[in-house]
Amino acid sequence: ATGFVGERLAAALSAGGHDVIALVRSPGKAASLSAPVMLVTRLDQIPSATRIDAIVHLAGAPIADWPWTRANRFRILWSRLRIMKGLLTLTDRLETKPAVLISASAVGWYGPRGDEILTETDAPGEGFGARSCRTVESTAIRAACRGVRTVSLRIGLVLDRSGGILGRLLPPFDLGVGGRIGHGRQWMSWITRDDLVRLIVHVIATPSLDGAVNATAPNPVRNADFSRLLGRALGRPAIFPLPALPLRLVLREMGDEILLSGQRVLPAKAIASGFVFRHANLEPALAEIVGGPQIEPVANPSSAPVAGVPRTG
Repeated sequence: ATGFVGERLAAALSAGGHDVIALVRSPGKAASLSAPVMLVTRLDQIPSATRIDAIVHLAGAPIADWPWTRANRFRILWSRLRIMKGLLTLTDRLETKPAVLISASAVGWYGPRGDEILTETDAPGEGFGARSCRTVESTAIRAACRGVRTVSLRIGLVLDRSGGILGRLLPPFDLGVGGRIGHGRQWMSWITRDDLVRLIVHVIATPSLDGAVNATAPNPVRNADFSRLLGRALGRPAIFPLPALPLRLVLREMGDEILLSGQRVLPAKAIASGFVFRHANLEPALAEIVGGPQIEPVANPSSAPVAGVPRTG
């Protein structure tokens, strides 16, 4: 609830008049959350009689902050699974089970796939990213065995100027020293942070959605086009490529999977369920983000609590 996506989701729900329970490691970190929000530091602080309509699990150590050493692989996986196991325990003891549990996964599920067009029906790929997504999703699906509708959101690159990949790219691009990564032909499946928040609420309110749901805009782009459009939005050149070799030498498998490869993912289930993206195309999305979008209240299916979970690690 204090992370890059969770903070915006909690703020939007609170602004819409809905009750939010936020699991945080430290109440001091939650000072930025919009009131009213109920803070808990442990899931066992939530009384069994509490009515919770939806649980949103966004916890997890950042996957791209460090090289994938053995210790960091463990940290990435355990930070997600530890909270999920706690949420399953919470679900078991609640007198009224939540209607839905939404768990964050990633488009890394598909692994490096070149130009192949991918939807929710496609098989998982290879590599650590795909293996970790499979593990997280297979753990989340245990909630379905408890009678809870379960959705694994396969999230793409989340765009907002305050964090994520765009937060890291803006400083060099703003200085005019940005450019494509490697050959630039790799696909980038992206979604704006506000559209991701809207999609999470849409999933809560749409009982027909379950299983995997791709959380990406309907028009992915190649990295070279992304770099060109970001430079245009900032009024800066984007002519300084980042060579592949140093990335492979320093980051090894993470560099190959996260930066030099990609997935061409389409949100088939979201569109079929009636969700409408406000930012379907990258150029106007970047123009709006660079100009500073505002938080808007979003609708929720009921006024019962929505449990938001922060990043850990």
